[in-house]
Amino acid sequence: MKYLEQLERWMPEMLALLEQSVNMDSPSANKGLTDRMIDWYEERFKEELGAEVERVPNVQYGDRLVVRVGSGPRKVLLVGHADTVWPAGETKRRPFQIDSKRAYGPGVYDMKASLIQALFAIKILQFTNRLPEKLSIMLLINSDEEIGSPTSRKWIESFARDSEAAFVLEPPMEPSGALKTARKGSGRFHLSVIGRAAHAGVNPESGVSAVEELAQQIIRLHRLSDAERGIHVNVGKISGGIGANVVADYAEAEIDVRVRTMEDFDRFVELIHGLASIHPDVRLQLTGDMNRPPMERTDSIAKLYQIAREAAMEQLSLELEETSTGGVSDGNFIAACGTPTLDGLGVRGDGAHSPSEFIWLHELPRRTALLASILERL
Repeated sequence: MKYLEQLERWMPEMLALLEQSVNMDSPSANKGLTDRMIDWYEERFKEELGAEVERVPNVQYGDRLVVRVGSGPRKVLLVGHADTVWPAGETKRRPFQIDSKRAYGPGVYDMKASLIQALFAIKILQFTNRLPEKLSIMLLINSDEEIGSPTSRKWIESFARDSEAAFVLEPPMEPSGALKTARKGSGRFHLSVIGRAAHAGVNPESGVSAVEELAQQIIRLHRLSDAERGIHVNVGKISGGIGANVVADYAEAEIDVRVRTMEDFDRFVELIHGLASIHPDVRLQLTGDMNRPPMERTDSIAKLYQIAREAAMEQLSLELEETSTGGVSDGNFIAACGTPTLDGLGVRGDGAHSPSEFIWLHELPRRTALLASILERL
């Protein structure tokens, strides 16, 4: 069944709800504001869908929601997040606005439009009596995704292990709107270098420069990158020393690691923590870990992608593409549980995490129709 025509009729309602949600600040670290956003989603999903909504308390960050529709034996996940990267007051500085082609505002692309999409994808299935009786659809709305899901990872994984498929509502890859069938895993590390201070003019030979050691370690770290294996190591932030005339006794760096495979994910913890000093009188201190496992493309993910391709062609006459990305999402955690996962099912646009963030208006009903059709085909 074609859904697009009816969804386009619902566009005024969709945009009204999108405007309300975008104009509510929900920064990850502000529990009060994010809880207010969660309140809004709780009310909307109950009111619009008659869904069973479970609120999951969270002491540190915003509460979370589980939205359940259907009671069939086959459990399927939709996964999104209510938090954004934007601070309190951002929505007053640049509230939701639209022009003839785009909608703008804090978090509109990442990912408030996608949660409206999820609501109306389920709504159109209910409206047309096409919601599969065999499915139990659970939408997870996370509250700390933008800071790595520190309190939500285990909660998400508990649902993943009990589900036969998961669809992550992160934005797709542009410029084609491709789905993400693979994501790299990631790690974050902090390197501290302790040397010995001295006067750079009077007795430099008495010092051991932590800055020099760090410079050499950075070269060593970057040489661990391997494009063919999908490995990228980046030292993205450094600091050290107190002045040009002082041999620095301290320097530090923040390290980002991206890997394509679980094999490399497992070995990089030992590899990074096994760094040895180059100068014998320097001491290194390393903290951090590999924290998001890679989402590797499996046969079961390929099968989900094929379902999505067929849905896109039938609904939109669109040849839907797939791709991999170095970015991470909650999809990494889900796929690592062995659950077939498709990512990038959100609304098309651009400018995530920037003031120019937007969605294409015509893509809101189109991606909603795509999601509905995928769920219908499961």
